[in-house]
Amino acid sequence: MASWNSAFLLWFKNLRNIFQYRMQEVQLGSHTVRSHGVAVARTHMHDWLILLLLVVIEVILYIIHPFYRFVGKDMMDDLRYPLKSNTVPVWAVPMYAILLPMLVFLIVYIRRKDVYDLHHAVLGLLFSILLTAVITDSIKNAVGRPRPDFFWRCFPDGKDAYDKWGNVICHGDISVIKEGHKSFPSGHTSWSFAGLGFLSLYLSGKIKVFDRRGHVAKLCVVFLPLLVASLVGISRVDDYWHHWQDVFAGGLLGLVVATFCYLQFFPPPYDANGWGTYAYFRVLEESTANTTNTANAGNLQIAVAGEIQIANQQEWDENGLMGMHLAHDSSSRMEDVESRKS
Repeated sequence: MASWNSAFLLWFKNLRNIFQYRMQEVQLGSHTVRSHGVAVARTHMHDWLILLLLVVIEVILYIIHPFYRFVGKDMMDDLRYPLKSNTVPVWAVPMYAILLPMLVFLIVYIRRKDVYDLHHAVLGLLFSILLTAVITDSIKNAVGRPRPDFFWRCFPDGKDAYDKWGNVICHGDISVIKEGHKSFPSGHTSWSFAGLGFLSLYLSGKIKVFDRRGHVAKLCVVFLPLLVASLVGISRVDDYWHHWQDVFAGGLLGLVVATFCYLQFFPPPYDANGWGTYAYFRVLEESTANTTNTANAGNLQIAVAGEIQIANQQEWDENGLMGMHLAHDSSSRMEDVESRKS
């Protein structure tokens, strides 16, 4: 009887655990923007406020003048490249570096209905972009390196002029000259690698690139955003807006910031749980803990009931055997009495 009760308890516990796991998945699937969006955003309210502060800082950095580095006549050999327009216009950078990744995040949300993934992906992307922008423009203003086309920005008519110290006396458009002192690092490149680098990390986690199953074709999906960012950087050199060192530093800066921002919200892509957010697994763990406590309480009640049933059975068996023993003793005594009478 005891072994039968133990087997029943084990079967019931396994069945309960399977049912509870499925219920947890359904429950987490219901954590949508409508049901938990406000709560999640409120939890990260300070992060959103910092984002607004970064926007204000970026506007200030764009308005102020950069450091006007000394540019002598003998330094003009590398600064006489023609003044060209941008192959990749400035307005296009937010389109592919911000809106395109957000479109991918939205598609994943429609599929999984996970508000944590959507919120943290958007928040991480914006932090990646704005942190990169602030760092890039801070360095631009501090360094003040002339662009390769600085000569034609400074002297649009081709007639150069210098003061008694040999420094340039520019007579071009003030805004064009100001922009000519912002070569290092490349803003287009850093922004591109910040946004598309974040997208590359996000995709590598979602499609499980490092699942050790040898699906090399997945790498094409991961490297495609990085290829686009690299081509943008190359275009900056081809347009003579940047030196190659500017592009290299900008790409490295954007990719490093994107990696740090991504790892604040997501496990590394090579991790077994790299497809989700830290918040998702934290909620899952808390839900599992609560359900386990409930299940343990239910199992305890069943175990107690089983023990009581076993105790009652044993008591019944003992009483029954005792009755048979008493009856046997009584019959023996009756036989002794009869034998004495005879």
